[in-house]
Amino acid sequence: MSRSSSILVRAVVMLLAACAALFPPTGAVLAAQPATKPRTVGILLQGLSSTGPEAQAFRQGLRSAGYTEGRDILLEWRTASDDQKQLPKLLADLVKRKVDCLVVEGTVAALAAQRATKSIPIVIAYAADPVGAGLVQNLARPGGNITGLSNITADLATKRLQLLKEAVPDAKRIGVLWNPATPWHQRALDQLGVAAPAMSLELEVAPVRTAADIDSAFSNLKRLKAQALLVLDAPFMAVHGSAIAQKALKARLPTVYARRHLGAKDALISYGADASDLFRRASGYVDKILKGADPGQLPVEQPTKFELVVNLKTAKALRITIPESLLLRADEVIR
Repeated sequence: MSRSSSILVRAVVMLLAACAALFPPTGAVLAAQPATKPRTVGILLQGLSSTGPEAQAFRQGLRSAGYTEGRDILLEWRTASDDQKQLPKLLADLVKRKVDCLVVEGTVAALAAQRATKSIPIVIAYAADPVGAGLVQNLARPGGNITGLSNITADLATKRLQLLKEAVPDAKRIGVLWNPATPWHQRALDQLGVAAPAMSLELEVAPVRTAADIDSAFSNLKRLKAQALLVLDAPFMAVHGSAIAQKALKARLPTVYARRHLGAKDALISYGADASDLFRRASGYVDKILKGADPGQLPVEQPTKFELVVNLKTAKALRITIPESLLLRADEVIR
């Protein structure tokens, strides 16, 4: 090889080496880039289960938004099992873990989260009255670090009373189970107190704060000759809903609940916002917040999907004939 050819070869080699340094193979580029860190969402449940239909609806909503659990997003579930004393401890743990967003079930958990952090965005999966509870300034512009959904369950209490009256038209005295520790229950009682006389009904109110109160509440309702029962929605009722419905059936009290799973298989009627749909929609708030949206600028939304369930098995056990007009309006009839 001539000297000029040798010089030319060395020049080409040096040029190729320089190009390789400037333009590495695609695989090398990908290997050199740090992997995107998954975002972490803390979910605090008061009475629901992390494996229940509501939790599954939340997970499905995230999948529909393009998230893969374990790769793009990490979910930290915490369940208080209706022990409100556990809420501050569970929230402190989630705050310590520096989650990117908090999702909470119910008004009491939302109030606890509000006290726990002013910086981490909070999404309410549902609350009865976010404005009245002081969680947000108003529905259109919540302000602060909280937004989410309302299940307007306090406003639906009168509707449930109407349904119970329709199902059991001869009933004149209605028992109401409520929990004084639940922020919105007094508002619901006030509304029921106004509506009952117009339906020719008398209300017998029975407070239940703990599981130990349930038996005494039913004893009082029996003494007061209640003919049917309305159970106000609350985490306590979610945990003990099935036991309450069984006691009501044994006492021959037709019962109306806010959510179908609360009374399990023994409640006569349930009517309320679809909790699974609200949790699915809560995932949309999480998606927006993780993409940079300000929670204080995201309007609080109300339910758009409601469920009326009528249980004909319970009606048969109580020897009640449900009007055809009510059955035709039901989203589901349990036979």
